[in-house]
Amino acid sequence: MDQFVRLLLPYAFALFCPIASALDMQFREVVPGVYAYIGDTGMRTYENEGMNANSGFIVTTAGVVVVDSGSTWKVAEAIHAAIRKVTKQPVKFVVNTGGQDHRWLGNGFFSAQGAEIIAARAAVDDMKARGAAQLDALSALLKDRLAGTKALLPTRTFDSKQALNVGGREIQLLHFRGGHTPGDSVVWLPVERVLFAGDLVFVDRLLGVLPVSHAGNSLASFEAMEKLAPAIIVPGHGAVCDLAKARRETRDYLRLLVSHMKRALDKGADLQTAVDTLDQRAYAHLRHYETLRGGNANRVYLELEFQ
Repeated sequence: MDQFVRLLLPYAFALFCPIASALDMQFREVVPGVYAYIGDTGMRTYENEGMNANSGFIVTTAGVVVVDSGSTWKVAEAIHAAIRKVTKQPVKFVVNTGGQDHRWLGNGFFSAQGAEIIAARAAVDDMKARGAAQLDALSALLKDRLAGTKALLPTRTFDSKQALNVGGREIQLLHFRGGHTPGDSVVWLPVERVLFAGDLVFVDRLLGVLPVSHAGNSLASFEAMEKLAPAIIVPGHGAVCDLAKARRETRDYLRLLVSHMKRALDKGADLQTAVDTLDQRAYAHLRHYETLRGGNANRVYLELEFQ
């Protein structure tokens, strides 16, 4: 074979073969049988395959429960590969803790494995409203790495609470009032006191107040979550933490935004004045502070103005 042709063969193969997921999904065991993946705290990129969030799984003697299916089919496949390194038990349930793309767009892969997909009714409504737009945005960003991904909705829904008993392991799915997105929910293991908090908790990076967010509901949901007194929290973004850190970096920041904007509105301050007089510097150490602080302040002011 001509030497030049031999040199070209690897490149030709790469062009005509699908590109596998580049993500190395490393899950750590937080308590026996409960595993967490800590995703990139940056923004969505081609390199992180849109998986800039945490997920997890719970191993029982009767099957595995996955917490959030990931941003794409390929990411879900990588989650499944990580599970297979730990257990041969099948994935029985997948819980979507909210309507953000990285919480549920991997559903198709797990459904194809026979898993039942569960989410709060409010999360499903959010998925229906924003799923097409999420896929469009990811298509432009991820290109080939979005292959196989479809907006597959959960097949079981609940309003405020769903109890699962899988292999004798008690698992509670709880929806309070949403917050970051309308359907934000938590997965609570009362015996182990481990909480998968979804987007009700951000640490190590500043939380974002989105157009679909509601700061007042976020605070109410956080207060309901606090009553569980979790010992270990797997946040939606950032490292595994305790309740004290979650309070400092999520609850206290939301309280600052809401209390300042309420005072500004009571004084008749316009939007620009309210934003300019808000001192958020206590949170400047968190990633994305410069990017998000202005939009967060604006949206909370408008939320309170139109209550």
